[in-house]
Amino acid sequence: MAEHYRQPPLDADRALSAARKWLGEESPAYPHFALAFVEGEVSGLASVAIAHPGIDLERLLFLKDLFVRDKARDAGVGRALIGFLADHCLREGIGRIDLTSEDWNEGAQRFYDRLGAERHGQKVFLRLSGEALKAIIPRP
Repeated sequence: MAEHYRQPPLDADRALSAARKWLGEESPAYPHFALAFVEGEVSGLASVAIAHPGIDLERLLFLKDLFVRDKARDAGVGRALIGFLADHCLREGIGRIDLTSEDWNEGAQRFYDRLGAERHGQKVFLRLSGEALKAIIPRP
């Protein structure tokens, strides 16, 4: 996934340590991962978080990342991961899956369109990072 986003690969020991912490030591509210295997090899992953918006409102599953290795693309791996997540939502009373896509990732947008995802024009995706994070820290 790091390669896809044009970042250096993550050190394997650091990745394993983080995964153990996320999956074993922290609250279930933290991100969850679904893995897809093809012939015993990890071929895709989904990183998700379940949000509890408020009293009497349905929970939602936020799909942070869906990634399928190049050699497994167009083989149903992404559809299988989304199907797994949809089944989980229905079994657990989670009302929807929300997700985003980079504006340049036309392949992902076509994939989600084929699944029946609706373009939700009521929200704008925003981000606070870097200098903006530093600028909003309360000053003593």
